[in-house]
Amino acid sequence: MCETFFLLLRHRNVCYYLYEMELFTRLKTIVCTIAIASGVTSCSAQETASSMKDAYKDYFLIGVAVNQRNIRDTAQSAMVVREFNSITAENDMKPQRTEPNEGEYTWEAADRVADFCRKNGIKLRGHCLMWHSQIGKWMYEDNPTKEVFFQRMKSHIQAIVSRYKDVVYCWDVVNEAIADDAKAEDPYRQSPLYKIAGDEFIAKAFQYAREADPNALLFYNDYNECDPVKSRRIYEMVKKMKDAGVPIDGIGMQGHYNIYGPSETDIDKAVSLYKTVVNHIHVTELDIRANAEMGGQLRFSREGVTISDSIKQYLADQYARVFRVFRNHKDVIDCVTFWNLSDRDSWLGVRNYALPFDDHYQPKLAYEYIKDMKAPLWDMPKRPARPKHPRRPRH
Repeated sequence: MCETFFLLLRHRNVCYYLYEMELFTRLKTIVCTIAIASGVTSCSAQETASSMKDAYKDYFLIGVAVNQRNIRDTAQSAMVVREFNSITAENDMKPQRTEPNEGEYTWEAADRVADFCRKNGIKLRGHCLMWHSQIGKWMYEDNPTKEVFFQRMKSHIQAIVSRYKDVVYCWDVVNEAIADDAKAEDPYRQSPLYKIAGDEFIAKAFQYAREADPNALLFYNDYNECDPVKSRRIYEMVKKMKDAGVPIDGIGMQGHYNIYGPSETDIDKAVSLYKTVVNHIHVTELDIRANAEMGGQLRFSREGVTISDSIKQYLADQYARVFRVFRNHKDVIDCVTFWNLSDRDSWLGVRNYALPFDDHYQPKLAYEYIKDMKAPLWDMPKRPARPKHPRRPRH
């Protein structure tokens, strides 16, 4: 019934123009809904899905990073339950939050997230066990021996993994240990953790996590993971570790992108490379900025850009491209997690316009393109040229 109706409509000029303007798709959704209510079910499942998690039930889990307000506010928590089937605690399970001082554990916030997941039957991603940022300085500031440092690591990792092993199905064990500088001779980030123990701290972290929970999937997590140089470094590190028996199950691709990149080809190449060494890939922190910045660096612009209709379409189109690649790799991608519930919550600020829901928790055009698995409408925009600084006159 649905398809016959639209084949007839497309022969009318007015409907042709509606179709070109994408209003036709909206009309189709309405008619399909009417048809389903009448008992006709020939319209596709993705066009009638009521949420992102329903639309992607045959592909992968759809996750979100939450804060305490998201799970306490009635409307926001209902939104989380409706749209997502995997949750990450944005900050509440990080090392500094859970053990600010040696042996002093503060579980309250993490417990609330875990209890929310238990109550609502939602899977919980553990994030993260070892990271050079947001970690208690007590672990390294007294310049401990490698052996003392490892003992501190083991105590922290096994305490938190053991506490949540009934609800956490995977952990980002080590976060951001690879250098960003493509010209760096040493591929590892020169963090305090690395300076104490070299890359052995990575291997030990995975070992301690596996001992605490033999059933959890264990991930290495990083950003700029589609960059050709950094993706090769991540691949080589993981391969080296796995060849040595380190229990790394998967790679976490953070996914802090923008409307200008990475391209579908770049993302596809990275996923294709990683799947040669691991059987599990999670997109762990997805957001797409409306400016030209990307990555997980903690220094960035919050000024954003004017959110015009064109910017809204560019954002929707980039989400469409990204999810098209993800769907093509559903054999290895198990979960795609948005980093925050809405623009109001985003670590990038409201003006970077990075998520499918706006600062009033309303779905954007991008949400529609993700849920309905639409193709992008326009070509990817060209990255704006960097402004030229005027030369100083010579004296």
